Amino acid sequence: GGEPYLEARATPLTDVIEETTETKALMVNVRTSAQRLVQLAPNVPDEAAVVLSNIDHPGPLSDFLASNLQMEVPKKQDLLEDANVVSRLRKISAELGRQLEVMELSHKIQTQVRANIDKSQREYFLQEQLKAIQKELGQVDEKTAEIEDLRKKIDAAGMPDAVKNETLRELKRLEKIPSISPEYNVLRTYMDVMVELPWSRSTKDRLDVGRARKVLDRDHYDLDKVKRRILEYLAVRKLAPESRGPILCFVGPPGVGKTSLGQSIARALGRKFIRMSLGGMRDEAELRGHRRTYIGAMPGRIVQEIRKVGTNNPVFMLDELDKVGADFRGDPTSALLEILDPAQNFNFQDHYLNVPFDLSKVLFIGTANYMAPVPPALRDRMEVIELPGYTQREKLHIAAKYLVPRQLKENGLNALQVKWASEAITHVIESYTRESGVRELERQIGTVCRGVAAMIAEGKVRSRAVTKKLIAEFLGPRKYEREIAQRTSVPGVATGLAYTPTGGEIIFVEAAAYPGKGQLTLTGQIGDVMKES
Repeated sequence: GGEPYLEARATPLTDVIEETTETKALMVNVRTSAQRLVQLAPNVPDEAAVVLSNIDHPGPLSDFLASNLQMEVPKKQDLLEDANVVSRLRKISAELGRQLEVMELSHKIQTQVRANIDKSQREYFLQEQLKAIQKELGQVDEKTAEIEDLRKKIDAAGMPDAVKNETLRELKRLEKIPSISPEYNVLRTYMDVMVELPWSRSTKDRLDVGRARKVLDRDHYDLDKVKRRILEYLAVRKLAPESRGPILCFVGPPGVGKTSLGQSIARALGRKFIRMSLGGMRDEAELRGHRRTYIGAMPGRIVQEIRKVGTNNPVFMLDELDKVGADFRGDPTSALLEILDPAQNFNFQDHYLNVPFDLSKVLFIGTANYMAPVPPALRDRMEVIELPGYTQREKLHIAAKYLVPRQLKENGLNALQVKWASEAITHVIESYTRESGVRELERQIGTVCRGVAAMIAEGKVRSRAVTKKLIAEFLGPRKYEREIAQRTSVPGVATGLAYTPTGGEIIFVEAAAYPGKGQLTLTGQIGDVMKES
């Protein structure tokens, strides 16, 4: 009992062998699978296959494989306890099948990976050979030609020194990247944007104040305050060319000519015109762009539009400033603060470019229907010019001078075919429109013109004077009635004034007398208002 080891008495276990056809078939199957495994397994010597082919009896074959196969201990224990050779062969056959499946899949993956690597190496080797051959022949490959072309464009782009150095650094990176790499295309697109931007390309301002006045008068009736401010800007530019321009904001009801006024300013200055609607914009990245780490990244709308027009001093109209929204993606008005600040916008950073771009030469003009929704910080950066609604006399003049000729031209007519008298235009203004601007008025005039055009095309008439009867035929019954004369002649009716989004309105206040107790009776909300005051 004092020995440092255990002693046991062993009795040899006699194998139970049934020499049947199944036993022979199992032996063939097990030997074939084992030899295939030897071929696929990386660390098994080839001699193992020779040993396998020399074992003729099922018992020694199963024992040899059981001891050499990599299996979990419980499985080996199970085989050790099994005295039936056929049963052992079945278990070993199943285990060989599992291991063989794993090895074959592993071998297949390795073969595919090797094939891909070989293909890439072969392509790289052939590319290098091609470069060497082209060099010997004095030819330049496509990528080298692209790089040289970009280098020339960078030199010609007139970039500031810091921007040029950054762009050349990116060009060196582009040279090192293989042209088949996805990153090559991303960087190539970035380089295209950089060389196409108008870093130093400007249009020459026409500073002829007299000519500018004629252009503005030809395009717009009245609006003296706005025209005077634009002419003042021109005069200052003429005397001090390097002065930073103001940021104007036209505020007024729809249809009074805010957007078309921006186009006239561009024409008067001889500059390119950009109009960008901000209505419904909620994502700051639309203005500032996306960083190049994102797939499909692109510059913001500001940089894109300037790239399209190809000059760094366009008239840039930011339409619908009061319709900008904000959500979890950011607040576009915060980006506008930098864009519309002359002290900051010479150094505007677009996320995509990642270098500053000078917006100080751009003449920004904002438009809005109301200033209330515009944040105070943004309002503070702009010079607000109110565009009031038009009076009836002004609408009549605008229609006769601008709207009727434009609608006649658009519908293939001339002034001899459709004769518009002042009375007819006044009737359309009073009975078919109720607005501060002239947009609806132009639509109604267009409807009448198209109706007459149809009559002329059908051969019913050669020309037609527009009358109230003809207007009613095309526009239907009167939509709005003038009831001032009728209502004010009734006792107990007084007139008041009201302000609405479409302009001023006359409202009627009616009084009714009935027997009472001499007390004051208040109705509606007036009670609360009177109590407060």
